[in-house]
Amino acid sequence: MEPKFTNRLIHETSPYLLQHAHNPVDWYPWGEEALERAKKEDKPILLSIGYSSCHWCHVMEKESFENEAIAQLMNERFINIKVDREERPDLDELYMNAVQVMTGSGGWPMTVFLTPDLVPFHGGTYFPPEDRMGMPGFPKVLITVSNYYHAHRKEVKEMADQMQRALHQIAELSPAQEKLNPDFLSHAFDQISKQFDPVHGGFGRAPKFPNSMTLSFLLRYWKVSGEKDALQMVEKSLEKMAQGGIYDHLGGGFHRYSVDERWLIPHFEKMLYDNALLSRTYMESYRATKKEFYLGVAQEVLSYVLREMKGSEGCFYSTQDADSEDREGTFYLWSKNEIKELLGKEKGVPFCAYYGVTSQGNFEEGTSVLHVATPLPKVSELYGIPVLQLEEWLSEGRKILFEAREKRAKPRRDEKVLTSWNGLMISSLVDGFQCTRKEAFLKSAEEATQFILEGMKRHGQLMRVFHHGTWHIPGFSEDYAFLIQALIDLYETTFHLPYLEMANDLNEQMICHFWDDELGGFFFTGKEHASPIARSKSPYDHAIPSANSIAVSNLIRLGSLTGNESFKEKAKQIFQLFYRYLSEQPMGFSQMFSGLSFYLYPQEMGIVGSKKDPRTISMLTEIYLTYLPNKILSLRDPEEPLKETWLPFLREKGLPERPTFFLCRGFTCLPPISRIDQLSSFLKEG
Repeated sequence: MEPKFTNRLIHETSPYLLQHAHNPVDWYPWGEEALERAKKEDKPILLSIGYSSCHWCHVMEKESFENEAIAQLMNERFINIKVDREERPDLDELYMNAVQVMTGSGGWPMTVFLTPDLVPFHGGTYFPPEDRMGMPGFPKVLITVSNYYHAHRKEVKEMADQMQRALHQIAELSPAQEKLNPDFLSHAFDQISKQFDPVHGGFGRAPKFPNSMTLSFLLRYWKVSGEKDALQMVEKSLEKMAQGGIYDHLGGGFHRYSVDERWLIPHFEKMLYDNALLSRTYMESYRATKKEFYLGVAQEVLSYVLREMKGSEGCFYSTQDADSEDREGTFYLWSKNEIKELLGKEKGVPFCAYYGVTSQGNFEEGTSVLHVATPLPKVSELYGIPVLQLEEWLSEGRKILFEAREKRAKPRRDEKVLTSWNGLMISSLVDGFQCTRKEAFLKSAEEATQFILEGMKRHGQLMRVFHHGTWHIPGFSEDYAFLIQALIDLYETTFHLPYLEMANDLNEQMICHFWDDELGGFFFTGKEHASPIARSKSPYDHAIPSANSIAVSNLIRLGSLTGNESFKEKAKQIFQLFYRYLSEQPMGFSQMFSGLSFYLYPQEMGIVGSKKDPRTISMLTEIYLTYLPNKILSLRDPEEPLKETWLPFLREKGLPERPTFFLCRGFTCLPPISRIDQLSSFLKEG
């Protein structure tokens, strides 16, 4: 059956935009056609920003954008533009800042009203189709905003001018001259500690996000300070999250966030970046504590990504939707009767007890989200089942339920490929290989890297988006930063010099396109991106790290590995630029604080020896399985030529007869180590 309506979004590649291609709304993609029409007809712009796996974006579409009466109001009174925030994070950041200034909060779907000059003068997030729970209905908002725009031009201009000044002020930063202080780390720890939930782990109250970067910073702080509370916060959070409903106990992988403070009921979408960042944090914790539980969770996450999110080209897709069969979470929910039918009563009852499945359910209509509700020994005692047998039954039950779930209608998958998110995933897979020596992880990391370097470049420039055979949108600074990090990680794992060369080349390009020669720091947008109002430097670590936060570590590592001291100086300039944020507002800069820890306490280490020598491999294994967050690792293979300035740390070490390990902390270099038992003992002592 032919759809009743088709709009301009039908020609787009973004799955999110294509979802709206048959709305009765006369949608435009962001571009000159819409902007010129707004100026020509003197109409305000209705800018709607969301993403494909956003549950409330789907709700607003069904309630308002598919409603012909509401669409008629939109078409008559506005020029309507749809934007995928994952494709255009620059627009999302700019207008999210505006909505937060106007309303004090933000989120998606985001609805912003702009003048034809693209300056926002009113905005919000989700609007219901009629007045509801204190929120005005969307038709009322449309009529009020449209009438006000035309009847109060002077006031609208004043509002727009004020907003433009506010957005410029947010984007403007000036570097401080104060010395970078190690006390920043303890101050950040103190502030984070105040937000910690000692009962359920994590930070703050509902809704509760995983905050993997905060946990990673706490691990680093524990490493340099010995503060045991920092490690306890990490362990509490990781254990509670992995036991909660936010974690998929059948298929692996974490959902976006929990709507409650107990990690019980998730917002069911799964994001590539969450699973990349969280799996790394679990592997860091494994290295720090040697607890197999953390490594087990990380491996399940990586297996989920390789199974569900890997494309045929070797790259990784963006998201899985929260909804399936037009309802939130349907794919993941179970009733007690379903489980007993699949497992039988004898095994099904203890399974339900362990995973908190009751007749009443913990979600809607008697269904439940699986979570670890009762400790294993308690279930064993209640039902008189030996622990080992119970573990077997639970493992068997998970497999049976997983196979049954695979027959259900799966959540939609957003199959666009984003360079930045792939960079994060590549780094996590490299970590997975280091911790497990499983070749599949390294192979997948290298395949994704090869695809991006060969398939997502145009005229030598990195692109951001690839979808079904086409790429578009020049890369933003985060695309460069995250891919550079991945390439350095690959070098420190394979010691394949071309990875280091590619990282260095991309870093030079990033400096050329994004670096602020006047004040320092990397702009979010490059010289080739048209910025509607202000060109920001995006210092905050939100759901993903900021480009500047990752760049500082890249610059420190590349500076040491290539001998280019100017890179380290640029890292210092970034810290100076964000000095006041770090000193006054430590929450929201967790990755930047991890970078500061790296800057203050670097450990240069390396091995001189053949990559093929089993003794070299044994040394590397010891290093990879030790928690060394501030290491810069190099290897000099006597059989491989070096560039003139590269690997300066190892260049003067000579060529010993057997593989030898070298380490310098700050200005102190330790005696070389050539015996594996000595290295093992040394690393254990810290």
